[in-house]
Amino acid sequence: MIKKILPTMIGAALAGGMTAAAADVAIFGHIDEALLYSDVSPNTATPGFDGKDTNLVCTTCSIGFKGSEDLGNGLSAIFSLDFQYDINNRNQASSGTNSVLDRDQWVGLAGGFGKVRVGTISTGYKSHGAMLDPGYRTVAQMRDHGIQSSLHSGAGEEGQGRATNTFRWDSPDYSGFKAVVTYTVDSNEGDGEDNNPWGVGGSYENGGILVFADYLTNGRGGDDDAWKVGGKYSMNNFAVFAQYESDGGLISQSENGFVSNNTINGADVWMVGGSATFGSNTVYAAYGQGDDDNNPSFDSGYDAWELVGVHSMSKNTLAYAGYVNKNEDDPTGVERQHFTVGMKHKF
Repeated sequence: MIKKILPTMIGAALAGGMTAAAADVAIFGHIDEALLYSDVSPNTATPGFDGKDTNLVCTTCSIGFKGSEDLGNGLSAIFSLDFQYDINNRNQASSGTNSVLDRDQWVGLAGGFGKVRVGTISTGYKSHGAMLDPGYRTVAQMRDHGIQSSLHSGAGEEGQGRATNTFRWDSPDYSGFKAVVTYTVDSNEGDGEDNNPWGVGGSYENGGILVFADYLTNGRGGDDDAWKVGGKYSMNNFAVFAQYESDGGLISQSENGFVSNNTINGADVWMVGGSATFGSNTVYAAYGQGDDDNNPSFDSGYDAWELVGVHSMSKNTLAYAGYVNKNEDDPTGVERQHFTVGMKHKF
């Protein structure tokens, strides 16, 4: 008898949960799987290795839950819990490695004042940069190859792209203009750190025009900030985009490790690119440079470019193939070449 009742109870519970999810909670996700061939020459990191390798790469694959509750009087409670995983490698908790990571995870309120969210959340600096990258969250994404700086990546409370322990306010849309402010608090009480990173930015979007500007600092003293401007212009099936990032020490810190009273700066990054769409097919190219900072022990300059073709199989599924090249100015003159073919699906 119990064996007959139990499946019925489970089915009823699941049906109830699905009804609630359909009303208030949405499941969303992203799967990007690519075959990547890399050629690094000369290879100096691993003696005896020729620098050539072929791998399957799952770029920021994730699944999450988001939702809202109407509180009345134009006010809503909102939340998002997003988790990153790797479809190629198992979660090996016993060995101390874990392939499931938290992404943006926050709770907040939305209303006539815009949105206020608290938790782990992307900075405005990162969010605006993502708007320029046709290959965002694929193996060819610009932030992975120096076309955009490392401030668009990583997670932490020092100015990384995904800011922990952070408040973020997004303004309402004022005729195409929107502002964003982030403020981060220290997570470790009594650790002697008294810095509270913050950032402010704004964007304007109207028709085919997008422009934005951002400022970000981690408040650790010395040279500890960066600012950038960027934009995109779209006309019919063509678009051009550009971004300039000025390093006041924060980009250098992200490359060399975050330190107090930093004196290293000057690692400016700029990029230009364009795209053309023909039916279900898009081709885009981008070129970027990173300037050398004033660290006398290491030459950090480089130039990078990429060429990628994308075929939209449906609204949510696409296939792509591309080539990325990065030449570094350090004494070894390392050249990094990446050839990739992949598939991306959103749900």
